[in-house]
Amino acid sequence: MKFYNREKELEFLTSIKERSAEEAQMTVVVGRRRIGKTSLLKKAVEHEDTALYLFVTRKSEVLICEEFKEEIERKLQVKLFGSFTQFKDLFQYLMDLSATRNFSLIIDEFQEFHTVNPSVYSEMQNIWDSYKDRSKINLIFCGSIYSLMKNIFENSKEPLFARATERIHLKPFHVDTLKEILADNYPKYKPEDLLAFYVFTGGVAKYVELLISKKAFTLGKMLDEVFRENSLFIDEGRNVLIEEFGKDYATYFSILSLIASSKTSRSEIESILEVSIGGYLERLENDFNLIRKVRPMFAKPGGRNVKYEIVDNFLNFWFRFIYKYQSAVEIGNFGYLRSIVERDYPMYSGKILERYFTEKLVNQQQYSAIGTWWEKGNQNELDIVAVDDFNKVVLFAEVKRKKENISMPVLQEKAGNLLRSQLKEYAAEYVGFSLEDM
Repeated sequence: MKFYNREKELEFLTSIKERSAEEAQMTVVVGRRRIGKTSLLKKAVEHEDTALYLFVTRKSEVLICEEFKEEIERKLQVKLFGSFTQFKDLFQYLMDLSATRNFSLIIDEFQEFHTVNPSVYSEMQNIWDSYKDRSKINLIFCGSIYSLMKNIFENSKEPLFARATERIHLKPFHVDTLKEILADNYPKYKPEDLLAFYVFTGGVAKYVELLISKKAFTLGKMLDEVFRENSLFIDEGRNVLIEEFGKDYATYFSILSLIASSKTSRSEIESILEVSIGGYLERLENDFNLIRKVRPMFAKPGGRNVKYEIVDNFLNFWFRFIYKYQSAVEIGNFGYLRSIVERDYPMYSGKILERYFTEKLVNQQQYSAIGTWWEKGNQNELDIVAVDDFNKVVLFAEVKRKKENISMPVLQEKAGNLLRSQLKEYAAEYVGFSLEDM
């Protein structure tokens, strides 16, 4: 599959590399597993002969150093004498070398040093602080366990806090890119296929690549690929998150499963689990970047009228249809799982369709705020409210799978209270979005 849509990131990485010829740069690249971080970084340095790529694995530090020494000698055309048993010594050598020559050093899965030897972080900090003023290194740290990477570089108690000069949080492909990818590979796709592509991949590069490689271009073919024996998708949610959550994974999984099943308020979740989950919700939002608060537009930040939603489309689907029916997974009854999805998919995908059009509006860069709105008791809910404060215009949108189910008079009536209470000086626009508009 060709390389898509990372033009801004590549341009940014190129500018960092150019700056590194004058002064040392430390860049942190984070993003969920499978998002395409490694592919992006390798693409960024593909024309750089001396770019050094080191991958941290869970083995002894001695073995890691042996592997790294060989790669350093091969890539940088140098000879390292003696044995290296500690990574700090290799890093010091590279920092010393960078005083006389400019090169890129990518350390992938950097958070794994937490398991190999946690003291590496403080040792690297000391070396960096000693050499950075005379170094010409383009140092890039990459990691897929979001919470650990965030702690390493953003926790004020950690040695590498505030050392990074740049940070990239790699996000999924946006909807326009997904549309381009599907069109390139299957020009006769239908809107239903595009929506399914969005539902099942969420723009995550690995899932996109997998479906494309299997020629799963239609809703039916995608379901075939997801619900089969040995499908990557079946265990993927667990594989992605188990290391993030550690020993508390069962509680986190239960919370996410309930949110995916439309139990979106704290009180609903607590009444089912019969435990207080405030701390778990906070960590899911701030430490793991997996959920977000959703408040009605114009609501006070501290108000209690809050819903939660899973940020990641694929994980939302996984918790809703795979984790929820884990017993069927364990006995290999994938036909049963598929029948449940086919039964519930129209309603489920209708909600994801709202997310699709919200993302499209965000990508237009036309509005100052975009969200949703509802009155107490979930009354008069508006799917999308997009506000243009500069031109004093507000867009109200109703989203339905079928265009014939959209009623402009009903939309205008539901928007009336919000217009009268918060947007008196704004001109109102009303639009209906359906599968036909994708």
